[in-house]
Amino acid sequence: MFTFDEYTKNIEKFTNQNPFFSTSSIESALEFNSKLSKIAIDTFKKNSEITQEWSKETLGALEKLTKTQKNPSDYTKVVNDFVVEQSQSSPKHLAEYAEIAKKAQLDTIDLYMTAGKEINEEMTKSAKKASNKTVVTTAE
Repeated sequence: MFTFDEYTKNIEKFTNQNPFFSTSSIESALEFNSKLSKIAIDTFKKNSEITQEWSKETLGALEKLTKTQKNPSDYTKVVNDFVVEQSQSSPKHLAEYAEIAKKAQLDTIDLYMTAGKEINEEMTKSAKKASNKTVVTTAE
């Protein structure tokens, strides 16, 4: 019967012989995930800041709508002013969102390109090491 200790020994043997499970490759993967997470969190923070700013502007403009007006025609002016203000601020905020998305996309592409180069270099080193080793077999 196959015991847990035998299983553990076989996994350790496999990972020790496989260059893709080396400590440096695991550290590289963890570092990559950390950098990718930082890009995502920074993007979320910036999006939240824009959303909060936009919400405050909109709520400030809505306060004007809730005030009592003397003439019915004044309501039309207040509503018109609100619509104009919103139509002018919306493109600004949407452009800010687009800039944040563009920066996040460029940062992510740069991260993947750098990781690809590092993986390529590591694979080349591993291939050179493997080709320099001689294979010894025993005759039975």
